[in-house]
Amino acid sequence: MIRLLESSDTAVERIMKKEYPNQAVYEERVREILQAVRERGDEALVEYTAKFDKAALTPAALRVSREEIEAAYKEVDSGFIKAIQRARDNIARFHAKQLQNSWIETSTDGTILGQLVRPLERVGIYVPGGTANYPSSVLMNAVPAQVAGVSEIVMAAPPCADGRLQAPTLVAAAEAGVAEIYKLGGAQAIAALAYGTKTVRRVDLITGPGNVYVTLAKKMVYGLVNIDMLAGPSEILIIADGNANPVYVAADLLSQAEHDVLASAILLTTSRQLAGEVQKEISRQAESLSRKEILTASLRDYSAIIITRDIEEAIELANSYAPEHLELAVDTPFELLGKIKNAGSIFLGHYTPEPVGDYIAGPNHVLPTGGTARFYSPLNVDTFMKKSGVISYSPARLVEFGPDIIKLAETEGLDAHANAIKVRMKKCRG
Repeated sequence: MIRLLESSDTAVERIMKKEYPNQAVYEERVREILQAVRERGDEALVEYTAKFDKAALTPAALRVSREEIEAAYKEVDSGFIKAIQRARDNIARFHAKQLQNSWIETSTDGTILGQLVRPLERVGIYVPGGTANYPSSVLMNAVPAQVAGVSEIVMAAPPCADGRLQAPTLVAAAEAGVAEIYKLGGAQAIAALAYGTKTVRRVDLITGPGNVYVTLAKKMVYGLVNIDMLAGPSEILIIADGNANPVYVAADLLSQAEHDVLASAILLTTSRQLAGEVQKEISRQAESLSRKEILTASLRDYSAIIITRDIEEAIELANSYAPEHLELAVDTPFELLGKIKNAGSIFLGHYTPEPVGDYIAGPNHVLPTGGTARFYSPLNVDTFMKKSGVISYSPARLVEFGPDIIKLAETEGLDAHANAIKVRMKKCRG
């Protein structure tokens, strides 16, 4: 089910490059959807919701009502509500440490420099829905926005065929303080959030993962609105020593492989014995799991157990791969932590499986994929903030630095820039 390779095998390079199917085939369809929503607004939203989600809704019914949220609370049990609230509080506590303050610096000559840090006013979060149910994604998107001080948080999620959203998703949204919830999925949801319609007011930022249509739509509207990142198929990479428990390692690889047929689960280990035991354990555990077809495809096409010469080679491969999730299933994980350069989220030790981060620990689970952890960060409070520089020059400071400004402006051929300084310097100098 999952290949066992040596680090020198040519197949390793293909796996580490993350070569996925060409998305170009979807781009024309996404452009059509975006254009239709931009031109026809609610009419197009209703049409696409009926076509793709099989839900017959009117424009007025696209927005979730207070009665629907109250009904959702009656469908979930108290244990779920308690878990959501504990997760929400942990996420809020972690993200509160990321808050930055505005600052002002004054000089003796009266010059003032500073930076204003302000939250965005209105953001849209996308949560996969329909038959899927991801209340944890609601929290991971909405709670950092709340911590940042965003005044209006809008959520879009595809409805079930009966026109409703999953009850756990609605309850999570209510617990996270989401102000508006819309029954919208796919590229049409991204279009509504980016362009606005009569029913849905446009937002300043769109966050949250989705399928290939959602990802391409976010890419195409970027610039009109901001986006968090372009999320691809889920990934996990585990570095394990010979003392790792093969049952644990196999379970963790399977926990990501079940997401998608394109998901990637990779084990790097120096122990040939562990590699063989994990391979057997994966086959055993997969037999009892509900998403066996997805697991089979993911493990066959995009996953591998790779035997490395040593831990140093494993770290080198991990940094090159830049995984979304990186587990250090070794006895001394903190000794390796300083050597990790590229990873979305890092899980240390034998008792910190990836689902701890997905649901309860606090760090965000909306993470860079496809090697983008080389330059992207997880979703965080800063995603929902904007910064403005503040400058107030005194006459003395302008006279001091004016000649430098004039020299640089004239070097660039911008004599009007230079003149804006010259006319003031004449006055300052009397």
